[in-house]
Amino acid sequence: MKSKASQSQGLLLFQLSLTQLFALGTLKIRELVPYTPLSAIPHSHPTILGAANIRGATIPIVDMAAAVGYRPISKEELADSYIIITDCQRMVIGFLVRSIDKIIECNWRDIEKPPSNLGKNAYLTGVTKIEGKLVQLLDVELLLSKVFPASPETSRAILTDVQRECLKPLNILLVDDSKVARKQLSDALDSINIPYQVTADGKEALSIMQQAERDNHAIDILVSDIEMPGLDGYELAFEVKNNPAIAPAYIILHTSLSSEISVSQAHQVGANEALTKFCAHELIDAMLRGAEKAVDKANL
Repeated sequence: MKSKASQSQGLLLFQLSLTQLFALGTLKIRELVPYTPLSAIPHSHPTILGAANIRGATIPIVDMAAAVGYRPISKEELADSYIIITDCQRMVIGFLVRSIDKIIECNWRDIEKPPSNLGKNAYLTGVTKIEGKLVQLLDVELLLSKVFPASPETSRAILTDVQRECLKPLNILLVDDSKVARKQLSDALDSINIPYQVTADGKEALSIMQQAERDNHAIDILVSDIEMPGLDGYELAFEVKNNPAIAPAYIILHTSLSSEISVSQAHQVGANEALTKFCAHELIDAMLRGAEKAVDKANL
């Protein structure tokens, strides 16, 4: 039996407006830096303020308030502002915010999915209450997709006919709370004509797997995000591997985090692989390794 993964993790609370608290998981964050003068980046996205030289690295700085639809941070506010340096989706990016509140410990079970009526441009993956105040967790994948659109090379994979036929018979389940990430996953499989199921919720993913097993259509490959409200990817992997009926599933944890700690913990809870988002080639290669495992099990 593997030890159960703790769902408690740090959240950095900060403000983009005068009244609303926002949050990012601390696993995404490298450091916090007071505002520093920036160099212009020609022909960049309107919300990119420029580049900062931090510890010898040139890092693009995004006005996060402007990027998610709030009033841009003015010159008069810069003295109190902070830059959040993130390591996310294979990019080191700085986000300028109006102010830093604090870092707290939070359990993912206390985070709820955002209301469904917020619309497609809401940059949220979850909401929670801290000391009676509403806190909104930002969808960094969605934000980055608007400011730094993915190149076509990362979004499509090329398969041989033999490889495609290996994947087609398998039952594949995708789970991610980010709308952008779900679309990336779906587009990657749609482009090579591979069937799948998709959900935004870890609890629902577990239910789908249990029901599929009862219907004799067990899930062969599970691709799951790590940071999700309600039931995160670590605990989902743990629950799957500790249920003998669904444990044979090949689990790929697929995360925007670029931390070696995340990969190590993924293996501790029973995941077969951990990948950093998003590269369709790497994802499909991992699925093909899962297909080989499924064939080996079927031949036993």
